[in-house]
Amino acid sequence: MREDPYRASARFYDSLVEPLNKTIRQIGMKMYPPREGMLVLDVGCGTGTNLELYQKAGCRVSGIDTSPSMLEEAQKKLGNRAELRLGDASRMPYPDCAFDLVTAMLTFHEMPGSIRSAVLSEIVRVVKEDGRILIIDFHPGPIRFPKGFMYRILIRLFEIAAGREHYRNYRDFLANEGIPRLITSWRFSTVAKKIVSGGNMGLFLLGIGIDETLATM
Repeated sequence: MREDPYRASARFYDSLVEPLNKTIRQIGMKMYPPREGMLVLDVGCGTGTNLELYQKAGCRVSGIDTSPSMLEEAQKKLGNRAELRLGDASRMPYPDCAFDLVTAMLTFHEMPGSIRSAVLSEIVRVVKEDGRILIIDFHPGPIRFPKGFMYRILIRLFEIAAGREHYRNYRDFLANEGIPRLITSWRFSTVAKKIVSGGNMGLFLLGIGIDETLATM
């Protein structure tokens, strides 16, 4: 596995980044409220903040990430009641139809474009047929003035600070129209979606092979 890009920043990640993501996480949970005993997988779980919210709601949680440093922080936060795996999300070590909900927040834009479809394929494989997929990531726009442009500048500064490879993947993700383009080749039903942060962030709640009316919150 490649060198851990979060080795130096994992301890400070929550204090630096999470305050900016708090509201978006809350919106995501309202789009598909957790239920007691629900099986939840977070792809690219980072320091486990997302999983902690579901765990507190009574869900059984699992997470996978490529960063040992981020998983170490997640383990401190979640304890032994969470199953955390170090690994590549394009080859996940879970059985078919294992989870009621699979989430991926700010994960796809970090990946090289060459593996995004493979990761999405794995997500489809491990979610139950009547389950849901919640993807939250940067949105290509249109960007609304002035709020959207201010957010875009802030986001770009964070992505540049994350390193050259990270920024290159972010730019490629937006150039390829983000999540909307990625999911077009799959038989998803968009159960709900919300575009926030002046057009910079998209939240997509997806179902597999079900006929549901689009609900725009």
